[in-house]
Amino acid sequence: MKYLIQIDFPHNGPFGKEMSDFMADLAKDIANEAGLEFKIWTENEERKEAGGIYLFNNLKDANRYLEKHTKRLKSFGYDNIKAKIFNINEELSLLSKASFLKN
Repeated sequence: MKYLIQIDFPHNGPFGKEMSDFMADLAKDIANEAGLEFKIWTENEERKEAGGIYLFNNLKDANRYLEKHTKRLKSFGYDNIKAKIFNINEELSLLSKASFLKN
C-alpha cells in the first residue's frame, strides 16, 4: 500500500523561480528520503501558501518523514502547519489515471 502526505502552511515567499533557486538544496535532500517515491511542491502566491504532496511506499517512513519535516519547517519559522497522511485507494486511483501507482 502507498501513503500520501499532504502539507501546507502560510508562506510569504519567495515563489516561482525564486523559490526554486532558494529551495533547490532542500529538494535534493528530500529526494533521498527512505520510502519516498516523489514530492510535488505546491505554492499559491495569491493565498500566500506553500507545501507539498508526497508519496511514500510505506507508513513507517511516511510517519517518520512527517515528524522530521514538521520539525524542520518549525525551525525555519513556519507555524500553522497543516499535515495529513492518507491511505491511497489504488484500485480507484488507477481507474482515474494514477498510472504511477503501478510501480
